[in-house]
Amino acid sequence: MKISFLGAARTVTGSCYVLEACGHRFAVDCGMHQGNSAIEERNRDTDRYAPTALDAIFLTHAHIDHSGLMPRLVANGFSGPIYCTEATRALASIMLLDSAHIQEMEAQSKQKKYQRRGLKNPPKPLYTQDDATKTAQFFHTAAYHERFEPFPGIVATFYDAGHILGSAQLFLEITEEGKRTTLLFSGDIGRPSSLIVRDPEQAPPADYVFLESTYGDRDHKNESLSVEELSEAIAYSYAQREKVLIPAFAVERTQEILCTLHILAKKGSLPSDMPIFVDSPLAIRASAIFSEHRELLDAETRAILTDGPDIFALPNLFYTLSAEESQAINTRSGPALVIAGSGMCTAGRIRHHLRHSLWKKGASIVFVGYQAVGTVGRKLIEKAQKITLFGEDVAVAARIFTINGFSGHAGQSQLLDWLEPYARAGSRIVLVHGEPKAQDALKARIHERFQVTASIPDYLEEVSLEGSAVTSVVQHETAAYPRVNWTFLAEEVERKWAMFRAQLADIENRPWVDQKEVEEKLATMEFYLTRLIARL
Repeated sequence: MKISFLGAARTVTGSCYVLEACGHRFAVDCGMHQGNSAIEERNRDTDRYAPTALDAIFLTHAHIDHSGLMPRLVANGFSGPIYCTEATRALASIMLLDSAHIQEMEAQSKQKKYQRRGLKNPPKPLYTQDDATKTAQFFHTAAYHERFEPFPGIVATFYDAGHILGSAQLFLEITEEGKRTTLLFSGDIGRPSSLIVRDPEQAPPADYVFLESTYGDRDHKNESLSVEELSEAIAYSYAQREKVLIPAFAVERTQEILCTLHILAKKGSLPSDMPIFVDSPLAIRASAIFSEHRELLDAETRAILTDGPDIFALPNLFYTLSAEESQAINTRSGPALVIAGSGMCTAGRIRHHLRHSLWKKGASIVFVGYQAVGTVGRKLIEKAQKITLFGEDVAVAARIFTINGFSGHAGQSQLLDWLEPYARAGSRIVLVHGEPKAQDALKARIHERFQVTASIPDYLEEVSLEGSAVTSVVQHETAAYPRVNWTFLAEEVERKWAMFRAQLADIENRPWVDQKEVEEKLATMEFYLTRLIARL
């Protein structure tokens, strides 16, 4: 058996683990890589996934960093079954369509920029809405705890991961050449006592546990403190007559924020005249799916939905579907609370709202989820002074709040508690879906608490197993992290600067208007060089 780590290895996005066993090749998750341009370029390297040679995909949940690359694989020849829970099927179907729409809109925008500049061959979308629609036809659903056999010698079972509606851990029993190996892929493990979904389950003992480590280096604040912080952000901007912007994932996070606002309203801590906008068509459709799958919600939330007021319907709550309705939010005066996608500010309507409010001192930006390296959200929580949006530098004057108590991921202590029965039983622990700092910290805590040494695979690493033994590990460091030729780049900058200096005498003899044009371009170059040095 061989496992290749094609994503979420030393990072938190692009989840994809390709297994070769019993004569079949299949993937656990197939997510989109999100972050800076170098990370996102991995999404176009479809050949690495060999879609036509992939027999199936097991999808742990609908979030785009776990599901978002499937339509691209379908467009490039994948036609096998995609196994998931029924709620994941419903959510992934709408999320992939939304993602495809974003891909198409961004490609159209880039095409116009290329045309204006006289450039050819603009980048095409990763995939289209037709590809997303076709992908939905390959879903095959299984209930939690239902054992099914996708291939001879391989038995799969989903267990509740408590992360979002329908999220699952994947337990695999693989019998190959008379040797039985059990593997547990945690997916994303949720917080116990989450406001909406049930607590994560314990699956059966496994030879290997592939554990997510998003928050492996820290614990979350408790829920009551998070509610107080959200109340503080609302009160601050309400007093300043400005807006509160909440970049929120459309699935789970938006619904949990609405539930929290419902709690604040009952306490009298939500201004009665402050409008609340859910500015995300995807979140609106997702909320309907949550209501349709009440059996998967925790007992308290089910009781509210059954016996009390709908937690997804508040006074002064407006759902904005059209682009015109979204644009109108930014032209209205006075305070407002705006929940909009995407959660990491990588795309979607939140970027337009940021452009209108980020530079205003009375505004608040409230982050309630993980922000991956290279994203606009990550830059803001790391106290960036300026952010580039739609080609324009926007100063950061708004107050930035980071409230991890709303996270859908377990914190360090919660991960360790979930892991304990497996570590005590002698499972081999493999840490995935985390940045190096978080993974190294979690690895140290696992060793300290359980006297077990976890392994941390790198991007594109290949591991071969026989039963419960690792027989080989192959890394592809050059392909995973192509070397940057800093010497060449520095020499090129110096060479071209020397060429410019050599023409200074000629420039000084040109008409004054021409000189000012050259000065302006040189000042722009100096500005960006200064920003680059400051970031270093």
